[in-house]
Amino acid sequence: MAIDRSLAMPPPPGHPPPPQDTSRAPEDPGNFVYVAYQVRSVAFDKEFQELYSALFQPLGITLTDFRKIVRCSDEEVVTLEKEHCYAMQGKTPIDKLSLLVSGRIRVTADGEFLHYIFPLQFLDSPEWDSLRPTEEGIFQVTLTAETDCRYVAWRRKKLYLLFAKHRFISRLFSILVGSDIADKLYALNDRVSLGKGFRYDIRLPNFYHVSLPGTPKRHSADQLQNNSRQTLTL
Repeated sequence: MAIDRSLAMPPPPGHPPPPQDTSRAPEDPGNFVYVAYQVRSVAFDKEFQELYSALFQPLGITLTDFRKIVRCSDEEVVTLEKEHCYAMQGKTPIDKLSLLVSGRIRVTADGEFLHYIFPLQFLDSPEWDSLRPTEEGIFQVTLTAETDCRYVAWRRKKLYLLFAKHRFISRLFSILVGSDIADKLYALNDRVSLGKGFRYDIRLPNFYHVSLPGTPKRHSADQLQNNSRQTLTL
C-alpha cells in the first residue's frame, strides 16, 4: 500500500504548507461551555419561573434583570409553616422585604385581626416604605401563617446595594411596593365602618383618609401595568 508522503513530510523550504481541511474541525469546547452557561443563567426553579410569569414579565422585565433580582434573594424560597410567625409585634426588627409566593398570612395587632396577605403581595411593604435606608424599626403588628407558606426575601442592605447599581430595578420595586400598599388600603376600605369600632392597619396611619367614604375607585390591573411600563422607561 502506497503512502502519500506529502501528508507525512514537511513542505520544501520556501513553499507554503498545504491547505488544511477544516470541514470536520471539532468545535471549541470553551465556546460550548460559555453558551451552556448563558442558557443556564436565565433558568430558574419552578417557583421563580411562576413568579416571573405572574408578576415581573407583565411589566416588561427581562429575564436578565429578573436574574439580578433573584440572585439578590440568594435564589431561595423560604418556607413558613402553619401558625408560625413571620414577625411578632414589638419584637421583630424590620430588616428585609418579602414577597408571598404561596399560602396566606394573617395580620393582627394586640390579638385583633386586621387583614390577610395573599400570594404575590409583600408581607412588609408598609414597614419597608416607612423607613429610610439607614433607619431601623420594629414591627408594630404580628404576621402569622394561616396555612403553610412560601416566600422570597430580600435583605434590606443587600437590596439597597442592588438599587444603587441598577436604578431601573429601584424604580421597579418602588412601583411594586407602592401598588402593594394601595392593595392593602383598598382591602381595608372594604371593611371600614366608622363609629362602629373599626380599626385600620396601624402600619398605615398616614393613609387612613384613603379608607374614608368617597375614595376614588382603584385603577384596573391593565392601567397599573401601562403606567408601570411608562415609568420604567423614563
